[in-house]
Amino acid sequence: MNKRCASILALLLVQAFPFASDCLAADYKLSKGQTVYVSVHSTIFTAAKAVPFHLEATLIIRNTDPSSSFKVTGADFYDTKGKLLKHYFPEPIELKPLETRYIFIPQNDLNGGVGANFIVRWAASEEINVPIIECLMTGTKSGQGISFISLGQVIKEKVPVP
Repeated sequence: MNKRCASILALLLVQAFPFASDCLAADYKLSKGQTVYVSVHSTIFTAAKAVPFHLEATLIIRNTDPSSSFKVTGADFYDTKGKLLKHYFPEPIELKPLETRYIFIPQNDLNGGVGANFIVRWAASEEINVPIIECLMTGTKSGQGISFISLGQVIKEKVPVP
């Protein structure tokens, strides 16, 4: 593509979506801490006979703030019935700016079941960009592969002390 075509295309995109940056800015959020629920789909069902397909799962916690750290104060793994299976990070761990941590659940760990989940708690000393907390599920079987992400959902916001 020559420079002229690229310039015209860029101009058309700016004209077609003049408020796109405003929409993105509205989603920008700062916080001093949150409790986040993340679904873990370690088993899904395939075919008409509901054949179980077991997946590995990776909980990923990403510090999106380029200049501030925060602490993960807990990451609890629950099974389908809501029973606590494992408490990760018994001591708070610090995520430095743009650092990422993860917890890996292997494909052969069937303890969580179909409705497993994580509850992740984090806190910061000042308002920072909220982290991205998600779970990546992947698996292969008979030459077929599947992968998808479950996004964390805030269930409690830490209220700043005035």
